[in-house]
Amino acid sequence: MSRSDTAVRSPRQRGGRAAHPFLRYALRRVITSLLLVVGVTLVTFILTNLVPGDPVAAALGQRAAEDPAIVAQFRAQYGLDQPLVVQYFTYLGNLLHGDLGVSTTTHNPVASDLAKALPATLEIAIGAIVLSVIIGVVLGTIAAHRRGKASDHVLRVVSLAGLSVPTFWLALVLYYVFYFQLHIAPGSGRLSSDYTTPPTVTGMYTVDALLVGQLDTFLDAMAHLFLPVLVLTLYTVGLLTRFVRTAVLEVLDQDYVRAARAKGLPGRTVIWSYVLRGASIPILTVVGLAFGSLLSGTVLVEAIFAWPGIGSYAYQAASHLDLPGVMGVGLLIGVMYLLVNLVVDLLYGVLDPRVRLAS
Repeated sequence: MSRSDTAVRSPRQRGGRAAHPFLRYALRRVITSLLLVVGVTLVTFILTNLVPGDPVAAALGQRAAEDPAIVAQFRAQYGLDQPLVVQYFTYLGNLLHGDLGVSTTTHNPVASDLAKALPATLEIAIGAIVLSVIIGVVLGTIAAHRRGKASDHVLRVVSLAGLSVPTFWLALVLYYVFYFQLHIAPGSGRLSSDYTTPPTVTGMYTVDALLVGQLDTFLDAMAHLFLPVLVLTLYTVGLLTRFVRTAVLEVLDQDYVRAARAKGLPGRTVIWSYVLRGASIPILTVVGLAFGSLLSGTVLVEAIFAWPGIGSYAYQAASHLDLPGVMGVGLLIGVMYLLVNLVVDLLYGVLDPRVRLAS
């Protein structure tokens, strides 16, 4: 075969080095995320051990903490009598076997506690992010399309108000209005007292109730989701509306959008096929960050609505200086953020070929 024939062959024909750019792109992102997980374990371990206070006294009580024999037994049981370097590598070794330690507060494995708390947080976080994306993208696009007009100004003020109002204050107000005054929302918790927990499949009551055909339980679980999801949605919608407006405005001024309009394409086609597609990368970025924030930042909302999720467990562990529990929550939140960012990075490569070819 001549040199000219070799030159015109495609990358796939020249040995396949560039045959699967997305797979190589995805592999690099996965490896990077795994390395970051190791970094998260180190940061979590160091910060947890720098927390002021004596975990022994917090777990045993002041009187028991004054007995040297009891203190020595407690430290030996939880490995607190070892140097920090040894404790860290022991912690890593246990992580490889799925062991996050034993909570000094609940006396249960931390992994088991988190497995029960995570579905509750996922239930409100997923509901909030889905509603927020739908509402925020629509409102942000309308505001950008009608920039400078009355509707644009109204939406900007509303989104700013949503960002400015503290979530705990909003949760208290909505709880008072919808539960105490209007009586159209149920009380705190995930289910009413006259309903039994559906058989555990995913841990999310709405999903599990549907899987076993318990429609009444599903409706009651949805009713309990209403207020916490509403609170988180109102804040996140304000963030997404402002960001989507900015992203769409930048795309509206691009030449290819003007060309699409000059061709006489309908306005809806231009918005959905050209404008939103061009703005999808920055919008996807803020959606990923918002979802990670919802997964980790629902402490006050969960406390107000007595929602037994990650936020409630984190508060309980921190208030009792439960080091295994605190490290477990910190590691879980860090891994969730990394997982969300990994999914966002992979979607970058799907939506924009330039991303995976340039990396």
